[in-house]
Amino acid sequence: MAMAASELHWVPTTLYNASVSCVVFNFKKHRRELPQLPRNVQFDVYYKLYKQGSLCQLSMEFSDLGQFEVVLEASNVRNKRNLLHHCFQALMDHGLNLATILSDAFSARAAVLQSAGPEEQHRGLHLGLLLGDFLSEAGWFLQAEKTYNSCLKVCEQNDDTQSSARIFECCTRLIHVQTSNCRYTEAESSYQYGTRILGQLRDSAIKISAAVLEAEKCALLFSRSHYDEAYQYCLRSLQAVNSSTPVHSVINVLRTASKACVVKREFKKAELLIRHAVSLVREHCGTRHPKYSDVLLDFGFYLLNVDSICQCTAVYQQALDIRLAAFGGQNLHVAVAHEDLAYASYVHQYSSGKFRDAKDHAEKAISIITQILPDDHLLLASSRRVKALILEELAIDSDDKQIETKLLQEAHDLHSSSLNLATKAFGEFNVQTAKHYGNLGRLYQSMKKYKEAEKMHLKAIEIKENLLGEDDYEVALSVGHLASLYNYDMTLFDKAEKLYLRSISIGKKLFGPGYSGLEYDYRGLMRLYTKTNNFERVMQYHEILHQWSQMRERTEGPIDILEYLANCHSVYTTMEVVERFFSMSYVAVSPSASSGDTVTETEEPQRTDDSSD
Repeated sequence: MAMAASELHWVPTTLYNASVSCVVFNFKKHRRELPQLPRNVQFDVYYKLYKQGSLCQLSMEFSDLGQFEVVLEASNVRNKRNLLHHCFQALMDHGLNLATILSDAFSARAAVLQSAGPEEQHRGLHLGLLLGDFLSEAGWFLQAEKTYNSCLKVCEQNDDTQSSARIFECCTRLIHVQTSNCRYTEAESSYQYGTRILGQLRDSAIKISAAVLEAEKCALLFSRSHYDEAYQYCLRSLQAVNSSTPVHSVINVLRTASKACVVKREFKKAELLIRHAVSLVREHCGTRHPKYSDVLLDFGFYLLNVDSICQCTAVYQQALDIRLAAFGGQNLHVAVAHEDLAYASYVHQYSSGKFRDAKDHAEKAISIITQILPDDHLLLASSRRVKALILEELAIDSDDKQIETKLLQEAHDLHSSSLNLATKAFGEFNVQTAKHYGNLGRLYQSMKKYKEAEKMHLKAIEIKENLLGEDDYEVALSVGHLASLYNYDMTLFDKAEKLYLRSISIGKKLFGPGYSGLEYDYRGLMRLYTKTNNFERVMQYHEILHQWSQMRERTEGPIDILEYLANCHSVYTTMEVVERFFSMSYVAVSPSASSGDTVTETEEPQRTDDSSD
């Protein structure tokens, strides 16, 4: 933790710095006089305590809610927010559950506030929202939820419009932390409550924007894989944005809407939104603030889904670096960044088989999450899935049968755990559950359990078709995987041919003739026609593959994405961006790719060869 903090520059040696050092050196003597100093000076004293490793003394100070309020207020200066995160995370890592201590302390204060006067309630609510926002920003979602709920109870004691507006504010924040913590039922209840309050406020002629509420609903639906509905709420949130919407709210709306556009393959719209969000965060928060890492992860998600794997990996790495510098190692936000980078690295290095970095990031993500959350928390499903994909490839590449068997079994245990968690959270009839069935299908193929593999793939296809339609890209993925199984391992060539052709048709329709995923289907058909002695078709697809390769080579080379980000400035205002968004027609074809790898956010790339050949 100290190493991460040292990356930020402390003020040069000055009379002021010497004075702060003197107070720290004699802290016990001056402790009682410290509250008389300005807040920013108190903050510097506490940070100096942290820098010198006096965590026990710092823990005593920060465990006092009143004193922590001082540093919270002082941290509103841009660079000091990061410094406070350093101190806070260091104490959490040191064994002090500061997040719980402070949320419990505020909950006790809120119980008293319920019968207090208006002015005292106002001050208390200000602190509660400030504390909840900080805990949410730092990834301590359960404690943030408790803090917001305490605020909610205070607001509910009054029936005036100002209190109703505060309730609405609490609801939007609650949806965010509950969704982030996979508490979807609670998040839905908070949304319904917020919607009722919004209606009451509007009935009272109170003008209040629904942009953030609808954006949080969009994020909730996205997390539950209800992509069509999420996109509708994305449109509603953007329609609710106006020139008076706060910048931080605009950023949240843009980020959420961009992801909803990505999964609906509206890439041009997604690009417009996420690039503007990046520009706004750089301008208003700076490039070291955790919010910048948030928007980078969303930008990386966009890049991942438009075949720009090399660029995506660089962006994810930068996001991870920012979070490590802000929070240290044992933090949920850091775990999420490790997981995203693990998957991107896995896809990026798929053809080379160099999975060491990907495996390292996946294991770090799992380690962090299991230290913070219960072993059956849904957040573990994705990290375990990524590690399982990597272990499967390592097993296939191993020349030692004993090691291969061990790795495949470990991958199976991880995939099964992920499937169980998804089924428990979403039920059988959900895209996430279907994706895990597909992953198990690929694993069973590697384990030479071909009937089981077929069963898993057919399940995945059935669920996806019913939820997404027959021509969705997720369906194409599973169809291609089943084709590979029939082609390479079950010699069901007629079935395999039909599935390959169907996968190609969907891929071209959605992404155009240069889509990188077509390579695997073309190579699969060439192998199939070779096995069935249809050499005329072999030559036909050999030529098609050659034309595809030339098309890929003609695409524009990758830009330096980090250099682009360093100079990212939007040429449009937010309202101009929204206007352009709604003027754009549906665009299904992805931008020029910068990598030859297939990009799927959910399942591993299809193999082009097999050990049985």
